[in-house]
Amino acid sequence: MRYTSIIFDLGAVLIDWNPRLLYRKIFDTETEIDHFLSHVATSDWNEMQDAGRSLAEGTEQLVKMHPQHETPIRAYYGRWREMLAGPIGETVELFHQLKQQPGLHCYALTNWSAETFPIALENYPFLQWFDGIVVSGQEGMRKPTPAFYELLLERYHIDRHHTLFIDDNARNVAAAEALGIESVVFTNAAALAEVLYEKGILPRPQ
Repeated sequence: MRYTSIIFDLGAVLIDWNPRLLYRKIFDTETEIDHFLSHVATSDWNEMQDAGRSLAEGTEQLVKMHPQHETPIRAYYGRWREMLAGPIGETVELFHQLKQQPGLHCYALTNWSAETFPIALENYPFLQWFDGIVVSGQEGMRKPTPAFYELLLERYHIDRHHTLFIDDNARNVAAAEALGIESVVFTNAAALAEVLYEKGILPRPQ
């Protein structure tokens, strides 16, 4: 099959974002961090901001629910930059190689707050390589909502039957596959490279 489009997730695929990088400066033990991220500043709570809720509203709501954790809660977005470890270099290199392939276009579909995404744009020049980026916080919807995928496909006239979607979240991959988009769960750059070679999207190094 001839592929004409690659769709990337960003966090944990091209950009190393990890709240633990911040909370290791705030809490004394990994156990405390585990409890805070599992029971207070949960992924479900963070995804509400990714879906368009303002950082201020999300923060104030959580402080009211857990006033004893006010300081670390306010740090979540107040010190959000400290959660960024930088680009995942090996995957960025694969992205660079994909950009050199004739007739192949690259897009990003990301669950990301509209308020923090400009920080990523400022810090990671490779984001300018994409032919289009759709950000959940800007659209008021997020993966795995089918309409979010459809929005990307329609906006950039992407043929789903000649596309590969890459995401580290199996839930998001399953949603894409249900829409007829061939997908792969990202684990690391080496495994992704092998997929790209096997599918003939990138030439295998000699």
